[in-house]
Amino acid sequence: MLNSFKNIILCSFILLNFAASYSMAQNEEEIFLQGNEYYRLKEFGKAIEVYNGLVNSGFEGTSLYYNLGNSYYRTGKIGLAILYYEKALKLSPGDEDIRHNLALANLKTIDKVESLPKFFLFEWWDGLLALFTTSGWTIVTYIFYVILILSIGFYFFVRNSLQQKIVVITGLLGLAFLIISTTILTLRLNKELNIKNGVVVENVVNVKLSPDYGSDDAFIIHEGIKVRLEDKVDNWVKIRLEDGKVGWIPEDNAKII
Repeated sequence: MLNSFKNIILCSFILLNFAASYSMAQNEEEIFLQGNEYYRLKEFGKAIEVYNGLVNSGFEGTSLYYNLGNSYYRTGKIGLAILYYEKALKLSPGDEDIRHNLALANLKTIDKVESLPKFFLFEWWDGLLALFTTSGWTIVTYIFYVILILSIGFYFFVRNSLQQKIVVITGLLGLAFLIISTTILTLRLNKELNIKNGVVVENVVNVKLSPDYGSDDAFIIHEGIKVRLEDKVDNWVKIRLEDGKVGWIPEDNAKII
């Protein structure tokens, strides 16, 4: 009797949690659609307010970031537009619409920084890492793992020598690609955890030689430029540009992608 009562309580708790999650998801969708309606009516300020409300509540998604980027672009806030296009692209690296709008926004930036030349193999490797998101590479790795396990299992069931050869070759290929995809996934995770990129959102920023307002200026940058965030001291962050220049800026002058 007591066990039955406990089971009823447990089931009720699970159902209540499910109902709450479902209700929250519905509410999120309704708010997002309201933001879309404001955007359609060209009320971009209201659209930004709605989308930012979702972001501040912990929600994320390609469409949310993309629409927020579009709204900022329409209001002339290029730095914030680029920030959210980059966030959207991080979730969906193959999306052509995001890439197109990001390219348009970058045309409006003042700073045109040329990247330091890379050896072609490094460029190819970076492109391979960016081919899928971390979730995508996790799925790819899992697929090759399943192929390897199935190949091992089938090897002990097939009796035909030709079939055994096919299974062995399939298993070896699965193992090889599993090692490659696992390596890529590990490097991708390491990159996401240890390398932070940001976008400058202030109109004009005087980059300092050291983390101090009294320090000499190293150079000047403007909103929309993408930077690597390398270190933090108090309310200052050390940035590196794609051309290798380094310096310090106030933490709130750049937002992490």
